[in-house]
Amino acid sequence: RGCKIAGLDADFGEDVTIFHSGTEAYYGKIITSGGRVLCVTALGESVSRAAERAYEATARICWDGAFYRRDIGYRAIRREREN
Repeated sequence: RGCKIAGLDADFGEDVTIFHSGTEAYYGKIITSGGRVLCVTALGESVSRAAERAYEATARICWDGAFYRRDIGYRAIRREREN
């Protein structure tokens, strides 16, 4: 069986959405089931702020062996900073 995912019950605010991909319900708990487990998205006043909010939410979710990418959206953030 997969690992129990902790933190999904946190109040992330209305502009944060968590999409499940590699998860399943097991005896009332959400566990990993392989692959890309979750996708955390957020809205913000800018691309940079949206990314910060998504990473803040991501930091509140954990399970054994969890890791996440920190390069998603970097091109859009770079363009935003150049303008």
